[in-house]
Amino acid sequence: MEKLLPTTLVGSYPQPAWLVSRSTLLEKVPPRVRLREIWRIEEDELENAQDAATLMAIQDQIEAGIDIVTDGEIRRESYFNRFATAFEGIDIDRPGQVYGRDGTLQWVPRVIGPIRRIGPVQVRDVEFLRRATSKPIKMTVPGPFTMMRMAKDEYYHDKGALVRDYAGVVNEELRDLEMAGADVLQIDDPFLQAFPDEAELYGVEGIDIALEGITKPTIVHLCFGYGYWMKDKPSGYSYLPQLNRCRADAISIEAAQPRLDPKILEALPDKDVLYGVLDLKDQIPETPEVVAERLRGALQHIAPERLIAAPDCGMKYMSREVAMAKMKAMVAGADLVRAEL
Repeated sequence: MEKLLPTTLVGSYPQPAWLVSRSTLLEKVPPRVRLREIWRIEEDELENAQDAATLMAIQDQIEAGIDIVTDGEIRRESYFNRFATAFEGIDIDRPGQVYGRDGTLQWVPRVIGPIRRIGPVQVRDVEFLRRATSKPIKMTVPGPFTMMRMAKDEYYHDKGALVRDYAGVVNEELRDLEMAGADVLQIDDPFLQAFPDEAELYGVEGIDIALEGITKPTIVHLCFGYGYWMKDKPSGYSYLPQLNRCRADAISIEAAQPRLDPKILEALPDKDVLYGVLDLKDQIPETPEVVAERLRGALQHIAPERLIAAPDCGMKYMSREVAMAKMKAMVAGADLVRAEL
């Protein structure tokens, strides 16, 4: 975009209470397999209901003035499971357990054969989003490293090989999403920073395979976890400078809740940065001036042409009212700073 300091969501937006059981959503950690009980709508009407809620999420972003619009990930039980369970070689009916980044055992897909893509997973989502707005649109998929870490491998017994095959199916999907009309494509790979030693071995390779041949702008999102679940976050990233050499055009990082020192932006001299200016643990919306101050801090270390304003992470666990107020504050804060440039 030619516009300085454009705004976007990381991906997710609150799902309405008529569509999902908010109590179930707030009681369960983000599912890695399936959580059918989250949906309030019967299967035969679920897609239509998800479409209606998705349209609301799109319209909210447009009303708030967001520049790069997402579909809000309304159709997903989590950022992870809708895509990561859609392949050959995966058994979700009899999941396995692995340790998550918080050190607890989590139910995850079992890898029982070669990872192969059966067909497009989110092409219809992009087509729906494209019809709903003339603004630039962004679609997200989970990253290969995170999918490797959140699978019980009973076939490859080789983490690098598993990352590469996951990256291959991500690449196939991104190529289809690009052709379907996505203007920006994002890989969510938060586990890179949680397992930096393994990320050193496979992280950049997986990203580069996933993004090979993609011509539209690309982003890798790196975070510590949803603010609803992760109350205390580290003040710095354990894996970030390494991403300066990856194929992605931009890196998305949290900065508001962890009170990140913006000097860390100097570790990414060749990348655009989605800079988190909304603290999603805090249910009190920021003021435009608070957002503006966070952006001014970032601009001490990065050129305005490379800076994009975003929430820290997905807004899934907020109320719609709070999310809307925070989006409007982000847009207004970016307007304040843009006027000073």
